[in-house]
Amino acid sequence: METKELRLILQKLKNGETSVDDAVERLRHLPFEDIGCATIDHHRTIRQGFPEVVFGEGKNVSQIQQIIAALMAKGNNILVTRLSSDKARQISDIFPAACYEEDARTLTIEQKPVEITGKGKILVISAGTSDIPVAAEAVVTARLMGNEVEQLFDVGVAGIHRLFGRKDLIFSASVLIVVAGMEGALPSVVGGMVNRPVIAVPTSVGYGASFGGIAALLGMLNSCASGVTVVNIDNGFGAGYAASLMNREE
Repeated sequence: METKELRLILQKLKNGETSVDDAVERLRHLPFEDIGCATIDHHRTIRQGFPEVVFGEGKNVSQIQQIIAALMAKGNNILVTRLSSDKARQISDIFPAACYEEDARTLTIEQKPVEITGKGKILVISAGTSDIPVAAEAVVTARLMGNEVEQLFDVGVAGIHRLFGRKDLIFSASVLIVVAGMEGALPSVVGGMVNRPVIAVPTSVGYGASFGGIAALLGMLNSCASGVTVVNIDNGFGAGYAASLMNREE
């Protein structure tokens, strides 16, 4: 339930257009609903401006189906992250309106048009093509949360002229998400170019000494560029969510 829907219920109650019992019934599942395999946080939209997101990894199809159904019953748009293509096909058979992004491993269901509420543009940059799955997760998340999103892929430090050739696009963004594996240097470069928030996302891409993304994570945490914030390894969703909060129109 969104804030504006809650306001409408309370306004109708105030105006005598609905009964107390009807209002109570509409609000019965706030703040949460126990469906057995999960406890759905229906209050999250009111608190944070976006409904609960489903982490698909580790859940079976039946559990994901039940959670989606409970969220959809309240009129929410749906975002499922870290979902395998096999599970996505089964979920899509149950919910024909579902859209699966294979690169991002995300499944979305838009019951209502996504309203653009961001005050500016979010730009998602990936250092290499191998980083695209994590970057794509950030793109899907930020878009569904009501932002204009653009993407710039494969512009890492091994060919830094590719990045400098897109300066107009980089400077037009309000928030930048920079995704990189290997040594994780790209966010520092971007952070030194702009006067906007930069969210760095380390990926697990790289040879042995990258230690599954730990080298990139430590490099980003030690960035000498001011204004660089770091999320966890491969956490494109977290970066897209944080960027949306930064870009939100008050």
